[in-house]
Amino acid sequence: MLENKLNLCLVPLEIIWGEKKKNLESLKNIFKKINPETDIVVLPETFSTGFPSSEMQKDIVNLAESDNGKTISLIKELSKEYNVAVAGSIIGKKDENLLNRSFFIQPDGNCFYSAKKHLFSPGGEHKIFKAGDQKLNLIYKGWKISMIVCYDLRFPVWCRNKKNEYDLLIAVANWPVSRIDTWDTLLKARAIENSSYVCGVNCRGIDDLGGDYNGSSHVFNYKGKDLVVDVNGDGVLYAGLSMQRLKNFRDKFPSWKDADEFQLI
Repeated sequence: MLENKLNLCLVPLEIIWGEKKKNLESLKNIFKKINPETDIVVLPETFSTGFPSSEMQKDIVNLAESDNGKTISLIKELSKEYNVAVAGSIIGKKDENLLNRSFFIQPDGNCFYSAKKHLFSPGGEHKIFKAGDQKLNLIYKGWKISMIVCYDLRFPVWCRNKKNEYDLLIAVANWPVSRIDTWDTLLKARAIENSSYVCGVNCRGIDDLGGDYNGSSHVFNYKGKDLVVDVNGDGVLYAGLSMQRLKNFRDKFPSWKDADEFQLI
Protein backbone atom coordinates (compact mmCIF):
# COMPACT_ATOMS: atom_id res chain seq x y z
CA MET A 1 0.00 0.00 0.00
CA LEU A 2 1.25 3.46 -0.87
CA GLU A 3 2.11 5.82 1.94
CA ASN A 4 -0.35 8.72 1.78
CA LYS A 5 1.83 11.46 3.27
CA LEU A 6 5.41 12.58 2.66
CA ASN A 7 7.02 15.35 4.70
CA LEU A 8 9.84 17.32 3.08
CA CYS A 9 12.40 19.57 4.73
CA LEU A 10 14.16 22.01 2.40
CA VAL A 11 17.54 23.36 3.55
CA PRO A 12 18.69 26.39 1.47
CA LEU A 13 22.12 26.19 3.04
CA GLU A 14 24.37 29.25 3.12
CA ILE A 15 27.46 27.93 1.39
CA ILE A 16 30.96 29.18 2.06
CA TRP A 17 32.56 28.54 -1.33
CA GLY A 18 35.40 26.04 -1.23
CA GLU A 19 35.19 25.58 2.56
CA LYS A 20 34.01 22.00 2.90
CA LYS A 21 34.72 21.62 6.61
CA LYS A 22 32.72 24.73 7.54
CA ASN A 23 29.79 23.76 5.33
CA LEU A 24 29.59 20.29 6.83
CA GLU A 25 29.67 21.75 10.35
CA SER A 26 26.79 24.08 9.42
CA LEU A 27 24.83 21.11 8.13
CA LYS A 28 25.31 19.13 11.33
CA ASN A 29 23.95 22.04 13.35
CA ILE A 30 20.91 22.37 11.10
CA PHE A 31 20.06 18.69 11.46
CA LYS A 32 19.78 19.13 15.22
CA LYS A 33 16.78 21.42 14.65
CA ILE A 34 14.92 19.50 11.93
CA ASN A 35 11.33 18.48 12.65
CA PRO A 36 11.36 14.80 13.72
CA GLU A 37 8.37 14.04 11.45
CA THR A 38 10.48 14.81 8.37
CA ASP A 39 10.79 12.03 5.78
CA ILE A 40 13.25 13.64 3.32
CA VAL A 41 15.79 16.42 3.78
CA VAL A 42 16.77 18.14 0.53
CA LEU A 43 20.06 20.06 0.24
CA PRO A 44 21.32 22.36 -2.55
CA GLU A 45 23.57 21.37 -5.43
CA THR A 46 27.23 20.87 -4.40
CA PHE A 47 26.23 21.94 -0.89
CA SER A 48 29.56 21.09 0.74
CA THR A 49 31.73 23.16 -1.62
CA GLY A 50 29.60 25.45 -3.77
CA PHE A 51 29.43 25.28 -7.55
CA PRO A 52 32.98 25.33 -8.97
CA SER A 53 33.74 28.39 -11.09
CA SER A 54 36.54 28.67 -13.60
CA GLU A 55 38.59 30.40 -10.89
CA MET A 56 38.38 27.22 -8.79
CA GLN A 57 39.26 24.72 -11.50
CA LYS A 58 42.75 24.03 -10.15
CA ASP A 59 41.21 23.09 -6.79
CA ILE A 60 38.39 20.90 -8.05
CA VAL A 61 40.34 17.65 -7.95
CA ASN A 62 41.10 18.28 -4.28
CA LEU A 63 37.43 19.02 -3.52
CA ALA A 64 36.13 15.93 -5.34
CA GLU A 65 35.18 12.84 -3.33
CA SER A 66 34.28 9.24 -3.92
CA ASP A 67 31.08 7.72 -2.55
CA ASN A 68 33.11 6.72 0.50
CA GLY A 69 34.45 10.22 1.13
CA LYS A 70 33.81 12.40 4.17
CA THR A 71 30.73 14.16 2.76
CA ILE A 72 28.72 11.08 1.81
CA SER A 73 29.91 9.33 4.97
CA LEU A 74 28.51 12.21 7.04
CA ILE A 75 25.23 12.16 5.11
CA LYS A 76 24.88 8.44 5.82
CA GLU A 77 25.47 9.07 9.53
CA LEU A 78 22.94 11.91 9.67
CA SER A 79 20.38 9.93 7.69
CA LYS A 80 20.60 7.02 10.10
CA GLU A 81 20.76 9.13 13.27
CA TYR A 82 17.74 11.27 12.41
CA ASN A 83 15.84 8.58 10.47
CA VAL A 84 15.43 10.68 7.33
CA ALA A 85 16.39 10.28 3.69
CA VAL A 86 18.77 12.96 2.39
CA ALA A 87 19.06 14.25 -1.18
CA GLY A 88 21.57 16.64 -2.75
CA SER A 89 24.68 16.71 -4.93
CA ILE A 90 28.43 16.87 -4.45
CA ILE A 91 31.57 17.25 -6.54
CA GLY A 92 32.10 13.55 -7.02
CA LYS A 93 34.81 11.29 -8.38
CA LYS A 94 34.18 7.90 -9.97
CA ASP A 95 36.47 5.84 -12.19
CA GLU A 96 38.82 8.82 -12.65
CA ASN A 97 35.92 11.01 -13.84
CA LEU A 98 34.74 14.16 -12.08
CA LEU A 99 30.95 14.34 -11.73
CA ASN A 100 28.31 16.70 -10.43
CA ARG A 101 27.00 13.70 -8.51
CA SER A 102 23.46 13.59 -7.22
CA PHE A 103 22.61 11.31 -4.31
CA PHE A 104 19.63 10.02 -2.38
CA ILE A 105 20.63 8.35 0.89
CA GLN A 106 18.10 6.36 2.93
CA PRO A 107 18.29 5.75 6.69
CA ASP A 108 18.44 1.98 6.12
CA GLY A 109 21.73 2.48 4.29
CA ASN A 110 20.44 2.19 0.72
CA CYS A 111 22.13 4.73 -1.54
CA PHE A 112 21.22 5.95 -5.03
CA TYR A 113 23.48 8.00 -7.27
CA SER A 114 23.45 9.63 -10.68
CA ALA A 115 25.16 12.57 -12.41
CA LYS A 116 23.99 15.85 -13.84
CA LYS A 117 23.00 15.42 -17.48
CA HIS A 118 23.10 19.02 -18.75
CA LEU A 119 26.39 20.60 -17.75
CA PHE A 120 26.34 24.39 -17.47
CA SER A 121 28.45 25.33 -20.50
CA PRO A 122 28.20 29.14 -19.89
CA GLY A 123 30.19 28.49 -16.70
CA GLY A 124 32.57 25.94 -18.23
CA GLU A 125 31.13 23.00 -16.29
CA HIS A 126 31.29 20.81 -19.40
CA LYS A 127 35.08 21.23 -19.43
CA ILE A 128 35.39 19.83 -15.92
CA PHE A 129 32.76 17.15 -15.42
CA LYS A 130 31.56 14.12 -17.29
CA ALA A 131 27.85 14.34 -18.10
CA GLY A 132 25.42 11.73 -16.83
CA ASP A 133 22.96 9.91 -19.04
CA GLN A 134 20.27 8.80 -16.56
CA LYS A 135 18.00 10.55 -14.11
CA LEU A 136 18.11 9.31 -10.56
CA ASN A 137 14.88 7.31 -10.10
CA LEU A 138 13.80 5.39 -7.01
CA ILE A 139 10.88 4.48 -4.78
CA TYR A 140 10.85 5.68 -1.18
CA LYS A 141 7.99 5.09 1.26
CA GLY A 142 5.80 4.16 -1.68
CA TRP A 143 6.54 7.38 -3.58
CA LYS A 144 8.13 7.32 -7.04
CA ILE A 145 10.86 9.95 -6.96
CA SER A 146 13.06 11.37 -9.71
CA MET A 147 15.94 13.77 -9.25
CA ILE A 148 17.70 16.34 -11.46
CA VAL A 149 20.43 18.92 -10.90
CA CYS A 150 20.16 22.68 -11.55
CA TYR A 151 20.62 23.35 -15.31
CA ASP A 152 18.71 20.11 -16.07
CA LEU A 153 15.56 22.02 -15.12
CA ARG A 154 15.74 24.10 -18.32
CA PHE A 155 15.21 21.03 -20.50
CA PRO A 156 11.58 19.84 -20.44
CA VAL A 157 12.16 16.68 -22.49
CA TRP A 158 14.68 15.44 -19.92
CA CYS A 159 12.24 16.26 -17.11
CA ARG A 160 9.19 14.77 -18.84
CA ASN A 161 7.08 12.52 -16.63
CA LYS A 162 6.28 9.73 -19.07
CA LYS A 163 3.22 7.77 -17.93
CA ASN A 164 3.55 9.11 -14.38
CA GLU A 165 6.93 7.51 -13.81
CA TYR A 166 7.40 9.85 -10.85
CA ASP A 167 5.21 11.46 -8.19
CA LEU A 168 7.89 13.86 -6.97
CA LEU A 169 10.65 15.55 -8.93
CA ILE A 170 13.52 16.92 -6.84
CA ALA A 171 15.75 19.64 -8.31
CA VAL A 172 18.83 20.84 -6.41
CA ALA A 173 20.65 23.98 -7.51
CA ASN A 174 23.11 26.83 -7.16
CA TRP A 175 20.90 29.31 -9.07
CA PRO A 176 21.97 32.99 -8.80
CA VAL A 177 19.70 35.94 -8.03
CA SER A 178 20.35 37.36 -11.50
CA ARG A 179 18.28 34.50 -13.00
CA ILE A 180 16.08 33.62 -10.03
CA ASP A 181 12.77 34.41 -11.76
CA THR A 182 13.62 31.74 -14.32
CA TRP A 183 14.27 29.17 -11.58
CA ASP A 184 11.00 29.93 -9.81
CA THR A 185 9.02 29.86 -13.05
CA LEU A 186 10.51 26.64 -14.39
CA LEU A 187 9.90 24.77 -11.14
CA LYS A 188 6.24 25.74 -11.27
CA ALA A 189 5.96 24.89 -14.96
CA ARG A 190 7.50 21.44 -14.49
CA ALA A 191 4.97 20.66 -11.75
CA ILE A 192 1.98 21.70 -13.87
CA GLU A 193 3.07 20.09 -17.13
CA ASN A 194 4.02 16.81 -15.45
CA SER A 195 1.07 16.50 -13.03
CA SER A 196 3.43 15.97 -10.13
CA TYR A 197 4.97 17.57 -7.08
CA VAL A 198 8.22 19.43 -7.76
CA CYS A 199 10.67 20.33 -5.00
CA GLY A 200 13.45 22.79 -5.79
CA VAL A 201 16.18 23.68 -3.27
CA ASN A 202 18.61 26.51 -3.94
CA CYS A 203 21.56 27.74 -1.87
CA ARG A 204 22.31 31.05 -0.19
CA GLY A 205 25.56 32.99 -0.09
CA ILE A 206 28.14 34.77 -2.24
CA ASP A 207 30.34 32.70 -4.53
CA ASP A 208 34.02 33.22 -5.22
CA LEU A 209 33.22 35.47 -8.20
CA GLY A 210 30.79 37.66 -6.28
CA GLY A 211 27.63 35.97 -7.52
CA ASP A 212 24.67 36.28 -5.14
CA TYR A 213 22.34 33.39 -4.16
CA ASN A 214 19.16 34.01 -2.16
CA GLY A 215 18.06 30.46 -1.28
CA SER A 216 14.77 30.64 -3.20
CA SER A 217 13.26 27.18 -2.64
CA HIS A 218 9.81 25.79 -3.32
CA VAL A 219 7.54 22.77 -3.42
CA PHE A 220 4.89 23.19 -6.10
CA ASN A 221 1.95 20.84 -6.41
CA TYR A 222 0.38 19.59 -9.65
CA LYS A 223 -1.67 22.82 -9.93
CA GLY A 224 1.33 25.08 -9.39
CA LYS A 225 0.57 25.99 -5.77
CA ASP A 226 3.60 26.55 -3.52
CA LEU A 227 3.29 24.43 -0.38
CA VAL A 228 6.36 25.48 1.62
CA VAL A 229 6.15 27.07 5.04
CA ASP A 230 8.91 28.52 7.23
CA VAL A 231 7.70 27.12 10.54
CA ASN A 232 10.39 28.48 12.84
CA GLY A 233 11.44 31.58 10.94
CA ASP A 234 14.95 30.21 10.49
CA GLY A 235 14.87 29.74 6.72
CA VAL A 236 14.48 25.96 6.90
CA LEU A 237 11.32 25.16 4.93
CA TYR A 238 8.77 22.37 5.20
CA ALA A 239 6.07 20.95 2.95
CA GLY A 240 3.62 18.08 3.34
CA LEU A 241 2.65 16.04 0.26
CA SER A 242 -0.47 13.91 -0.18
CA MET A 243 -0.47 10.88 -2.47
CA GLN A 244 -4.25 10.67 -2.31
CA ARG A 245 -4.68 14.25 -3.54
CA LEU A 246 -2.19 13.64 -6.34
CA LYS A 247 -4.01 10.46 -7.39
CA ASN A 248 -7.38 12.21 -7.29
CA PHE A 249 -6.09 14.99 -9.51
CA ARG A 250 -4.55 12.60 -12.02
CA ASP A 251 -7.78 10.59 -12.17
CA LYS A 252 -9.95 13.70 -12.61
CA PHE A 253 -7.63 15.45 -15.08
CA PRO A 254 -5.63 12.71 -16.85
CA SER A 255 -3.65 14.89 -19.24
CA TRP A 256 -0.78 12.43 -18.99
CA LYS A 257 -2.76 10.01 -21.16
CA ASP A 258 -2.59 12.49 -24.06
CA ALA A 259 1.14 13.14 -23.84
CA ASP A 260 3.25 12.76 -26.98
CA GLU A 261 5.30 9.61 -27.27
CA PHE A 262 9.04 10.14 -27.68
CA GLN A 263 12.35 8.48 -27.06
CA LEU A 264 15.61 10.11 -26.03
CA ILE A 265 18.43 9.25 -28.43
